[in-house]
Amino acid sequence: MNTTNLYQQDMLVTKAHKSKMKNQTPKVLWFTGLSGAGKSTLANALEVELYHLGYHTHILDGDNVRQGLNKDLGFTDADRVENIRRMAEVAKLMNEAGIIVITAFISPFASERKMARQLIGENQFIEIFVDVPLQIAEARDPKGLYKKARLGEIKNFTGIDSVYEVPNDPDLHIKTDQLSIPECVKTIIKHMKLSGFRPDTC
Repeated sequence: MNTTNLYQQDMLVTKAHKSKMKNQTPKVLWFTGLSGAGKSTLANALEVELYHLGYHTHILDGDNVRQGLNKDLGFTDADRVENIRRMAEVAKLMNEAGIIVITAFISPFASERKMARQLIGENQFIEIFVDVPLQIAEARDPKGLYKKARLGEIKNFTGIDSVYEVPNDPDLHIKTDQLSIPECVKTIIKHMKLSGFRPDTC
């Protein structure tokens, strides 16, 4: 596509205006981890707690977006890259609207997580590694996907026949096999407060 005739349109109501109205510093909490690590469960529990605390949030969940915006994508490496690129763009737009965005994607490739961080902005992006050993994730298998992958019914499944590149230096490392969901939520909110998500109180 030729983009030489496209120009950035300046907006009169800025991200700063929207952030001030919502009384929060919008950021993107990027959950990454294996299927079965607890990303969606933790994202939902966190959003409930943030709702009660008065934050404006939205979850972007991998399974949900693949039923709509990204339903044209499969699970090849190229499609996984495009999936994360699109979601990073959506998260950036929501972030610019003053919203705290919680994503729940496997996002297996370090290069794509780096791309998302660079696109959204270093000060806006918090990578949260939702960590669990493969054998525990496979034992949980809430959607029955590992079983299908082991039987060869699902190809390019992360952790089985497709690589997951473990984050080397995530902003937050949450081990869901060692902490309960409430404990995980408490840990994340503590980190949020230290990061100044509510500038007038933190």
